[in-house]
Amino acid sequence: MARILTVDDSPVMRQMVKATLIDAGHEVVQGANGEEALRIAATQVFDMVITDVNMPVMDGLTLIRNLRQLPAYKTLPMVAVTTEATTEVKRAGREAGATAWVVKPFNPQRLIEAVAQLLK
Repeated sequence: MARILTVDDSPVMRQMVKATLIDAGHEVVQGANGEEALRIAATQVFDMVITDVNMPVMDGLTLIRNLRQLPAYKTLPMVAVTTEATTEVKRAGREAGATAWVVKPFNPQRLIEAVAQLLK
């Protein structure tokens, strides 16, 4: 179906997101922080990016802002995943270029539905 770059500093979350997306038929490439994901994104093409917001080295919103500067990522769907759901944090996500917001702990079915909706 789609090639999706997922980014999270938690190995457990990376595995959960990967398993959920692979079960739905997607190909998944993973990064452990924004800096690593930016290096991966510079050399590969994806259909979507799903990133944690709070990570060491480079956070998810900084990653999204940097990706939006690359021609291949200007309009690509980008999902921010976080434990934070405040209006301020969501606004910051939109300003950075996030297409959607998923709050942890995420519901696997809801993630699959969000991905399907954004890839239409």
